[in-house]
Amino acid sequence: MSMSSKKVEEMSFEEAFGELNSLVAALEEEGRPLDEAIALYERGQSLARHCAAMLEKAELKVRQLNGEVFEDED
Repeated sequence: MSMSSKKVEEMSFEEAFGELNSLVAALEEEGRPLDEAIALYERGQSLARHCAAMLEKAELKVRQLNGEVFEDED
């Protein structure tokens, strides 16, 4: 499994989620060197945080469009 050289912050949700799924599959394989497994895990954590942030942003947008949240609310 080779990790993408693209910065996580520049990835679309679909790209990040797809790579995250690939990383999970790669980590489930046996016989992977520890250093490589740790690097995959770190990349996966970054991808998971990025996906979660994008989903939260999308949820907020939907709620705003439905009139459930106003911009001025804190």
